Formats: sequence, structure tokens, C-alpha cells
Amino acid sequence: MTEQSVRWGILATGGIAAAFTADLVDLPDAEVVAVASRTEASATAFAERFGIPRAYGDWDALARDEDIDVVYVATPHSAHRAAAGLCLEAGRNVLCEKAFTLNTREAEELVALSRARGSFLMEAMWMYCNPVIRRLADLVLDGAIGEVRNVQADFGLAGPFPPSHRLRDPEQGGGALLDLGVYPVSFAQLLLGEPADIAARAVLSDEGVDLQTGALLSWESGALASVHCSLIGGTATTASVTGSQGRIDIPYGFFHTDSFVLHRDGRDPEEFTAGPADGPRGSLKHEAREVMRALRAGETESPLVPLDGTLAVMRTLDAIRDRVGVRYPGESPRETGEPELTPA
Repeated sequence: MTEQSVRWGILATGGIAAAFTADLVDLPDAEVVAVASRTEASATAFAERFGIPRAYGDWDALARDEDIDVVYVATPHSAHRAAAGLCLEAGRNVLCEKAFTLNTREAEELVALSRARGSFLMEAMWMYCNPVIRRLADLVLDGAIGEVRNVQADFGLAGPFPPSHRLRDPEQGGGALLDLGVYPVSFAQLLLGEPADIAARAVLSDEGVDLQTGALLSWESGALASVHCSLIGGTATTASVTGSQGRIDIPYGFFHTDSFVLHRDGRDPEEFTAGPADGPRGSLKHEAREVMRALRAGETESPLVPLDGTLAVMRTLDAIRDRVGVRYPGESPRETGEPELTPA
């Protein structure tokens, strides 16, 4: 790593890897130097597409490449523990897609490994790095709408997805919750912290994954959050935060929004929008910039996406799965049992 350039490795070659790499190659201070896939053909095709100099047909070769400053792990979340763990063991820094892992145990293992090695580790929760979401969180923290009473957020896709699709495959951690529901849960916990109690219901597929899930999260303060995710219905995909003195509404695509409206009691609505320097809606550059800023500062985790916050979200996802009866192959009852919840 130099002051001018951070060297990235890309682990996996799917859609999100392509989207992230496309944004990376557009950053003047980022250099994509290697890519790995389970097959050399896939890695080579990806490398040719983006002008990446080195392509590996296995993950281990990428993890051992000492010319890489940080690896972006973009596999399905069922493989995050193995892929990110391999890179951390080899001394690489890691940005790992969300959901961070299948369960809290796996997440705790990665966090413990990164802290023991002194390596940087961050969940790729791009929502937390979005300048508009950061502005919203600052307003809530500063009391712009008073005490938070309620959060609502949803993310649903119309589908239908066939049983063979990864979203319905238990072996790949399929289901609405880990793929989509992680956003509404993370949004609520960004504003309120970890909930004190959780209730949930779901519709399960024949394969045993959740086709849609709704959860009610509650805090000792009296605040409630209603979160919903679906693979069988295209929802509004909006969010709102209601306080004792006002409300904030976020339009479609709340997790990568470029605007929101602040309603304060006795005042006209105020619209906040992304500035010219914030880039286009849906940009993944914000999280890439945060990783590179942290690496240059010698930080081992990001204050925007702290590891303790990632673990708290994983505990909530585990608790929801426990309530609705979703368990993945190889998990023990303890791994999807009710975790200890720390009141906010």
C-alpha cells in the first residue's frame, strides 16, 4: 500500500463482485491487482473484463498473494467464514459482504481472528457508508425528531425464484432474511442499537428457508421497529423513523438512498439530497473509500461499520431465525438458539 494506491484482490466473480470492481477501477487511488474464483476459467474471464493482471483458480493463491493490501470477499454468505478466514489467516485485510456470515458463531470467529492478527476487517454494509444515511443518523442522534419511538423498513423482491436458485438453497444460506432482511435490521440497529426483545413470523419454503419474514424488535426505551423482507412480493422498500417531535421518510431503495424528507412538528418538510461529490445512487465507492481511509490510518476496523455492531446484527438475525424455525445444514441447535440480547 502506498499513499497513492491501495491494492485490492477480489474473491468471487458474481454480480456483486462485478459491481464493486466496476466502481473500484473508477477510483484513482484504488488498484485491482488480482481476482480468484473456484475455477481458473471464471477468474480469467473476470480479469479480462476488468483489466486485472492476475487471475487465480483457487482462493488460497489469492490469500497468499503478498502484493494485495485488502481482499473483497463476495461469495454467497454461506462461504464467508471459510473465504474471509482463509484471507485473515494469511495476513490479508478483508472487506466481507453481508450478511457477514451464516450465524453469530462464525462471525465471532472471524472477528476474533482479525483482532488476534491485527488485521483490518469490515462488513460491506454500504448503507452505513452512504453520506445521506450518515446525515440522517446524525440528525436523529442530535434530537431532530426527539426521542425515537418507531422504525419501519422493508425489502422485498417479487420473484418467483425456482427451488434451484441460490436464494432458496439451504446449502447457500438461502432465504429472505440473510439476503434482504439484513438491511432493515441493520437500519433499525444503526439508530437504536441492539434490541431487548424480538418476535417474528415467517412463511417457509419446501426447502426450509424463509420466503418472507416479519419481525417486531423492541427496546427498553419503549421504541419498536417493524422489519419485513420477502422473496415472493415486491415491497415498497422504504423506511421511516418516527420520533416524539417528528418523522423522517426515506423513499424506495432506502439502503442506498440519495434523499430523505424530515418532518418536524410545526415546521415545513425539509428534503435532504446527495451532493454532487456523493456520486450516483447505488455507488459502492463510499464503502471502498472508507476501507482505504482506515487502512491508511492504520485502523483495524471502521468506526462507520464497527465489528461490535456487525456482531449485534448477527445476534438479531440468529434470534429471528430461531423464532421462525430456519436452520442451515451443519448448524447445531445452539447456533440458532436464542442468543443473549443486550438492551440498548
